[in-house]
Amino acid sequence: MRKITHLVLTALFVAGVSFGQTAAAADAPAAAPDCASKAVSKAGKPLAGAAKTAFMKKCEADAGGAVAADSGCAAKAVSKAGKPLAGAAKASFMKKCEADSAAAK
Repeated sequence: MRKITHLVLTALFVAGVSFGQTAAAADAPAAAPDCASKAVSKAGKPLAGAAKTAFMKKCEADAGGAVAADSGCAAKAVSKAGKPLAGAAKASFMKKCEADSAAAK
């Protein structure tokens, strides 16, 4: 009787986990297929867990940022030394540049 109970509980757990993964996949944005195919480690293995989550967030943000890059501001986002801006400096520059280009139109 104990073995049967254990098997039933295990089966329910496995079914719950697989259903949870299916529901999470359904909630993913449509732009993710390209990002999901790029989610591999340096060794060529697919990413999993927190590493995959972080990669997907960054990839989707970059994909969304591509729309903002059409204004030409991304190409202008370089420091005085000629290196591309990053982080808060880039965000500030992009915000100002996009506001200026919107005002010019």
